[in-house]
Amino acid sequence: MRIEQPKGDRGSLKWIQRLIQNQPFAVNDSLRKAGALSNSHHIEWLSPLREDVWAEYRDLRWLKKIGQAHLSQVLKNFWPRRGPQWDALAKDETGRVFLFEAKAHSNEMKSNCQAGVNSKRIITNSLNNVKAQLGANQGTDWLCGYYQYANRLAHLYMLREHDVDAWMVFLYFCGDSDMLGPESEIEWRPHIEMAHKHLGLNCQLPYVVSLFYDVDNL
Repeated sequence: MRIEQPKGDRGSLKWIQRLIQNQPFAVNDSLRKAGALSNSHHIEWLSPLREDVWAEYRDLRWLKKIGQAHLSQVLKNFWPRRGPQWDALAKDETGRVFLFEAKAHSNEMKSNCQAGVNSKRIITNSLNNVKAQLGANQGTDWLCGYYQYANRLAHLYMLREHDVDAWMVFLYFCGDSDMLGPESEIEWRPHIEMAHKHLGLNCQLPYVVSLFYDVDNL
């Protein structure tokens, strides 16, 4: 599914669009420092792009956008329709895939699964498999509290399980006065740690990066 977006005028929608439009190479150094991008490579943004009406992607159109359309049946078995709608997508010269989730306020991190009974059964099974891969306690609740964070991780590991070189990047914007969001990485960290604690995860997850950007620089 391709979902056109308005030009963002507040919150993470505004800042992710502004980052990609005005500073498309800004994340390269941060990704290199995190070990997600080699020194000789650069990312190419796939979405959201102004010339594509700032469209965001999900489900089979998401797979096609990142060059993995051959995994369409895998995705159908892994997750019901109307899965994650990705804030941004990118790749580097080697084809490495970067999945982005952007936040400007800590409350954006919290969400619950609203799926129906049959869909929730599929989701629960997939989440439990990812819990096992990450060494999380099977008793932790990934459907309530931080469901969005959990399902992003799940899709990352679905790709990696099928030999896709993929990384998950959580972008935290600092200093958004309109949203009364955290002013710095230091203020963001307790919220991230709370999410990890709720999900039974270690602070450092393989192939997962947290980046922090001051909106005054955008």
